[in-house]
Amino acid sequence: MESDEVDEGLAAARDGLARLCLATREVKPVEEMIRYVVAPDDRIVPDLDRKLPGRGAWVTAKRTALEAAMREKGFARAFRGKGLAGADLPDLVERLLERSALEALSLANKAGLVITGFTKVENALGEREVGILLHAREAASDGIRKLETASARAAGAGKPMPERVSAFAGAQLDLALGRSNVIHAALLSHPASQGFLARCLRLERWRNGGPAGGAAASGLGEGRA
Repeated sequence: MESDEVDEGLAAARDGLARLCLATREVKPVEEMIRYVVAPDDRIVPDLDRKLPGRGAWVTAKRTALEAAMREKGFARAFRGKGLAGADLPDLVERLLERSALEALSLANKAGLVITGFTKVENALGEREVGILLHAREAASDGIRKLETASARAAGAGKPMPERVSAFAGAQLDLALGRSNVIHAALLSHPASQGFLARCLRLERWRNGGPAGGAAASGLGEGRA
């Protein structure tokens, strides 16, 4: 029904456990979706944290789903002609998802959980419990291979195998960590590191439409540049 396509406002959005996707017409858990609202300037904007006031429409948290909702005039239907879904909306969502993940990385760094530099990362894999192995997108395959070998060696000695993330360019990592020339990094096992990983997985699902799952299994970050 048309009335099912929007929530009745912020309170209703927070209470709901599942919503109807404008694109797929499937009811899905809100954790797998993104909420959109009409901003005061009449633009449709994403509400990633579900904090914006007003009625909201929901779309599966994948670029392809949002593009389908826009192509099929789903927002015009849901908001009864109000709001403009600009052509740049998918790119805006991706930038916000990237920023969310990088902010989580910055917080983990401030908590002392991030180690950078090839040698320091290699040593950490053998000496400490590393939860995430982070490579810049432009990292050389040889360096990645050597650190993956070190990870496997540590796992053979009883340490957990870290997840792998390669979703960001080195310049993005530099800004998030306040350091220069970050190519490889390790995040120690900690809830804050898992928070970063969860946001990376959300970004990966947005880009590539893959299911939820471990970053190592999915090759997180090897999708769209």
